[in-house]
Amino acid sequence: MNFGKQVFTLIKLEAKLEWKNRQAVTSLLVYSLASIYISYLSFRQVLDPVTWNALFWIIMLFAGTNAIAKSFIQESKGLQFFYYSMLPPQAVILSKIFYNILLLGVLGGINFFIYSMIFQSPVQNNEQYLLGLLLGSIGLSSTLTLVAGIVSKANNNAALVAILGFPLLFPLLLMIIRFTGNAINGYSWAINQSWCGLLLLLNGIIIILSYLLFPYLWRE
Repeated sequence: MNFGKQVFTLIKLEAKLEWKNRQAVTSLLVYSLASIYISYLSFRQVLDPVTWNALFWIIMLFAGTNAIAKSFIQESKGLQFFYYSMLPPQAVILSKIFYNILLLGVLGGINFFIYSMIFQSPVQNNEQYLLGLLLGSIGLSSTLTLVAGIVSKANNNAALVAILGFPLLFPLLLMIIRFTGNAINGYSWAINQSWCGLLLLLNGIIIILSYLLFPYLWRE
């Protein structure tokens, strides 16, 4: 089996395991909906665009942390041994990153739809905002998956994912908020193009570092 098929097979396996444990997926949706509803109870009014955007990404940050922190923790020792003995570590980390991107992208789309309904959406350029949501999902998923892999070698303490991940995510979040803030204001693509390039570059660096560094963690 070539490398691409290995990654694709592992992604399908992740999806099957997630589907068997539907309680975990349901808890993620409930967590996100509860966060949005609590925000509504706290404000009960139309938010200004800056606050609207910042609050949405705060919800996405904590939802993503809860969704991805379990990437390695939920695996049994037998499954980990199978991965270790039969598969290259690069295929394992890339499959988890791509699966978490898919998971967080779907969760982000649901959050954006419900959030826009509860709080009147100020977004003037939905296409650019959804692109920012996709780029943000890629960055959050890649960073938190790598951190979860590191934490898996430290007694699988899920709290460490948040402790180690948040400082690493600050530059990414600043760029995402700037990009989506420009989309809210309806700025032209010429203004947002540079921010899009920076986000693509940062996301690429994170994925490449995960590909290069994870094998060293895998051997421990």
